[in-house]
Amino acid sequence: MLPFQPVVLWSDALLFLLLAAVLAFVRHVRRNDHLREPWRRVAGSRLGMASAVILAAYALIGLLDSLHYRPQLPIQPGQPVQYAAEVLSVFDALAEPLRTRVEETYSAPFATHLFVKKNLTQDDGRVVRDYPRLKYGGAHLQDPAQRTADIATRALRGAGWGLAAAVLAWGVAVLWLGRRREIGVMAAGRALLHDPALGGVRSALFTLGLLLLATGAVAALAGHYHVLGTDKVGQDVLYLALKSIRTGLLIGTLTTLILLPLALSLGVAAGYFGGRTDDVIQYVYTTLNSIPGVLLIAAAVLVAQVYIESNPELYDTAAARSDLRLVFLCGILGITSWTGLARLLRGETLKLRELEYIQAARAFGVSHLGILGRHILPNVSHLILITLVIDFSGLVLAEAVLSYVGVGVDPVMASWGNMINGARLELAREPVVWWQLAAAFLFMFALVLAANLFADSVRTAFDPRSAGQR
Repeated sequence: MLPFQPVVLWSDALLFLLLAAVLAFVRHVRRNDHLREPWRRVAGSRLGMASAVILAAYALIGLLDSLHYRPQLPIQPGQPVQYAAEVLSVFDALAEPLRTRVEETYSAPFATHLFVKKNLTQDDGRVVRDYPRLKYGGAHLQDPAQRTADIATRALRGAGWGLAAAVLAWGVAVLWLGRRREIGVMAAGRALLHDPALGGVRSALFTLGLLLLATGAVAALAGHYHVLGTDKVGQDVLYLALKSIRTGLLIGTLTTLILLPLALSLGVAAGYFGGRTDDVIQYVYTTLNSIPGVLLIAAAVLVAQVYIESNPELYDTAAARSDLRLVFLCGILGITSWTGLARLLRGETLKLRELEYIQAARAFGVSHLGILGRHILPNVSHLILITLVIDFSGLVLAEAVLSYVGVGVDPVMASWGNMINGARLELAREPVVWWQLAAAFLFMFALVLAANLFADSVRTAFDPRSAGQR
């Protein structure tokens, strides 16, 4: 019997479905030369590969945080096996020290004392008002004055482990290249360092090395300090920022599962069939665009919240209830976000349907579905891919804005928007509690920047005009 009970939330199932679709797409690309060539150009882009490594790191954390389970409670004699009501993830298990070491309230990054004063009773019975020591942050230090030297020592030690992992990654890349090109290890190493055709691989390895160095240093420090401080209730801000990655990725990716079928089917149908079909579809997305998006999302989220609170028996855990609101928010964002891509596909399809080879297919009696599947869709696939990658960053930012105004994800769910919303009132205090806002901004900025750079590389690789200028 397993010491835990696996839990599959709705968002987990949808995320795994999306992952399966991505793997199927990769397999399809590998089997078609005309699709592999643009992706080879993406692999040769230095910025594209560097941003891809960062996105892969975010995706890995999001996947680990999507493997949920309920731990088994201590077995009592004569009692059946029971499981905890709290739903945890594999990431929670890996980040156990960050999750469980909770202080009383705010503490600054790498602090050894609380950020606020309290009444402390001295050994002689006197009561003084001072900053108390933290229960976990820097608790291993007998003298807080040793903090700087201890931080430097632990950071260097962790960075050393990260450097060893980076060297191992370079060694694996050299062996792979030598086997692929059937050359020796030394020749493969020189090629990896100097071959212009491997510029993208070098950029990816350098980025991976920097990530491993930073990860090693932070991992060595996180067990003894709160690297990014703590929030109002004493939770580690680094843990909250990492937990928020899953929420941001789900908002950006699950929304795609909803908006893509709507935009693809309606946009292509409007452009290809024209006439009354085009008029009806244009009327639908024009009307939808006329409604303020924030008001529509707010109304839908409030309706979902009322339904969830009216039917508590449908959800056995708080995680399931929060997850349903997240999935519902993704659905609303998908319904309100498909119009831009549909308009773009309509215009492209209007142009494609007048080309000679499509007119010839019609003359030979090819069915509409055959023309759409064999001629229209392959020629608009690059627009779909580019638009979705670009829209991803906008959806991540949308979650932060919606949570800030109170109509985003559940307040108990970790998200960058909830972190910003919780930090906004603390900016007026003196001294300022800045680290929670800074952490949310830093992690969100890195994800959005990497997505935009990767989208630019994809656009350049799939644009025939850009490819001709290379």
